[in-house]
Amino acid sequence: MAQQSVVTKTSGLIFGFAVDSLLKTPLPFVTVSISDQSSKILTASVTDEKGYFEFANAGEGEMIIRLSFVGYKTLSKSFIITNSAKSFDLGTIRLQQDLIQLKEVAVTGQKASVSLDLDKKIFEVGKDILSQTGSATELLNGVPSVSVGPSGVISLRGNSNVLVLINGRRSGLTQANALEQIPADQIERVEVITNPSSRYDAAGSAGIINIVLKKNKKAGFNGQLRLVGGIPNDNRISPSLNFKSEKVNLFATLGIRYSDYVGLYKTNQVTKDNDVSTFLNQRQDEKRHDDGKLLYVGADYLLNKKNTITAAFLKNATKDHDKTELLYQYASNTKTDSTLLRNGESWEKRDYNQLEFNYTKLFDRKGKKYSVDMQYDFWNSDKDWYLTTKKLLPTEQPPAFIRTGSIGSSKDFLLQTDLIQPLDSNAVLEFGLKVEKRNVTSLFKAEQQIDNRWAIIDNIDNDLIYDELIGSGYVQLKSKVGNLAYQLGMRTEYTRIEIEDRDHIYDRSRSYTRFFPTVHLTYQLTPNATFQGNYSKRINRPSLALLYPFNELTDFNARYVGNPQLNPSYADVFEFGFLKTGNVLTVNPSVYYQNNAGIIQDYTFRNGQGIFITSPVNIDRETRSGVELSVLYNPLKILQLNAELNAYRFKQTGWFQEHDFDYLGNALTSRISAQLKLAHQLGFQFRYNLISAQSNAQRHTAAIQNIDFGISKNLLKNTATVVFDITNLFNLRDFKTTTTGNNYLQTQIIRPNASRYRLTFLYRLNGMGNQAVRQAKRGNRE
Repeated sequence: MAQQSVVTKTSGLIFGFAVDSLLKTPLPFVTVSISDQSSKILTASVTDEKGYFEFANAGEGEMIIRLSFVGYKTLSKSFIITNSAKSFDLGTIRLQQDLIQLKEVAVTGQKASVSLDLDKKIFEVGKDILSQTGSATELLNGVPSVSVGPSGVISLRGNSNVLVLINGRRSGLTQANALEQIPADQIERVEVITNPSSRYDAAGSAGIINIVLKKNKKAGFNGQLRLVGGIPNDNRISPSLNFKSEKVNLFATLGIRYSDYVGLYKTNQVTKDNDVSTFLNQRQDEKRHDDGKLLYVGADYLLNKKNTITAAFLKNATKDHDKTELLYQYASNTKTDSTLLRNGESWEKRDYNQLEFNYTKLFDRKGKKYSVDMQYDFWNSDKDWYLTTKKLLPTEQPPAFIRTGSIGSSKDFLLQTDLIQPLDSNAVLEFGLKVEKRNVTSLFKAEQQIDNRWAIIDNIDNDLIYDELIGSGYVQLKSKVGNLAYQLGMRTEYTRIEIEDRDHIYDRSRSYTRFFPTVHLTYQLTPNATFQGNYSKRINRPSLALLYPFNELTDFNARYVGNPQLNPSYADVFEFGFLKTGNVLTVNPSVYYQNNAGIIQDYTFRNGQGIFITSPVNIDRETRSGVELSVLYNPLKILQLNAELNAYRFKQTGWFQEHDFDYLGNALTSRISAQLKLAHQLGFQFRYNLISAQSNAQRHTAAIQNIDFGISKNLLKNTATVVFDITNLFNLRDFKTTTTGNNYLQTQIIRPNASRYRLTFLYRLNGMGNQAVRQAKRGNRE
């Protein structure tokens, strides 16, 4: 009987690179495992973006390394670790394409839905049917723990204090519903970072959502054409072309969109003045038409094996035409005694541009990397509203006319540099600097027609300048002791914000410096089971939308007014999680606790004219604790089930203008998704979302639910796909809110989008090429 080799634990290091045997390009996400001669797996991992892998504490003796990846032939290789060579360089390992398997991958291949890193969870878009059509906003509604409100506000775990990034950077495309302009099929993955490391901006007490756009992965010339038609009108054309060689990667995407949206808003309120009650029944019907054109072009150029530059340009231009009809029925007791009708029409043009540049340098020492990122955003917008108000009862009166105009522009420059420096076989030191300068100008004017002349309404005629400078630096150390990996970081940020308006009503200037420590611990129990504990300190700076003091006058009964006096809030965030992966079942439970000081919350009151004003204010504190569970279950090869549950409890304390904000409440969000793949390349997907009822000291929001459904069929030898999908099936997605004050009660029902039915056709050019080859560099974006 042959004697088996004995493997003894040591502090050795095994490392190497995985590349395509023909193209010589790096292969990321390759599964690499090391086993002893009895085939017992000692450790396992995956390659990074450069195809690099390494293992610490691998042991001594004769071992077998195994590399496997979808679309490639599995490779096994024996090697020996001796006492005199505790570290072993496997060099460059070339994997051969499996042409038979590649054909199957084009149809059935899909990445794991959930993966866990030291500081983030990654949700892969993969072959999800409902992600192949619609916009980025709709896709986010399908990401665990993420929800999008009726006005486009994105929340994470029920908390709207979240920082949304595109390719790892702040972008104007994340503001004011601009995510509607990004086709969902152009997104590769969404990274949900509930407790970011010091590498990331400290903004967002709820965490960070990073949207990573697709770039070319395939060698040679390839592309695709996507056509979408829908009811209500939703027509989209999205062609893309790419070319990739060993030295250059060219990519270009064009998106053209013509969409209509149908909205319904209802308000029932009762007010009491001098012991007299007045009732209002209000209905607003809205029709919105959006035209959008998006262009994204760029190139990665490999100067040599260690130096790469990337340059890209993104342009997004939109034209919106909206029409509203508001009917106001006033009554004392139960009989209508006054009726008004307001018709509104608006036109808006937006032009957003983004230039980006990256330089990445690799070194002879494995894992060492230096990068420089620059980004310049510039955009402008122009919006005009024309409003006509007419009294119908008790006697009809001539109409009154109002018009508003707003002109805005922004310039945002970012410069960032990062260095990753390995210290030894386990420890890595990382540090970087970043500066971002943002300047926004906004002019707003409201006028009413009086005797054939236009007069300013309530002195609403001003020009505001917002100037923001954020400079930051960070350092973090990552290392490993046995099965315990740790990452310790410290980030400091200097902030200077200046607000100045023409009439010097809202002038304000402030600057401050804060430190933000982070701690991330991961313990690998087995290759498929991981514990994780994190801590970070966060800041939530008021956005420009919350500071902006001007408001549109579409509804004369209610307005939203920003507050230039807002202060930032701060949060201490703790989280503990566990991830158990398997071929059939993957579970990811976690618990979290947030202690927020100076949180920002909306406050509604009636002004002297009886108009409802909603404005953000700072209150003392909020503590929040919760539990989250994600489950992926594959009982059959043709069936994938996914369920998410997030339940949390919160306590708020504070006063504002004699209003008590103390409140103790709880809430729950959940999502269930099922995807079925049948014969003849036919697929089905069903998704149900639920957000439970929740309240604070002034406002109660009813439960929100919606159903989405999709069906897909591959055609033309899998070079084409047809998808039919329905979002908000049965029109279930209503937002019902009840607001209570000292002398009023107001109930609102908002349905911003009716059910939408879409048919999508996708044709892939040279779509059977190498699915594994990725773009040359992403620099520091990931």
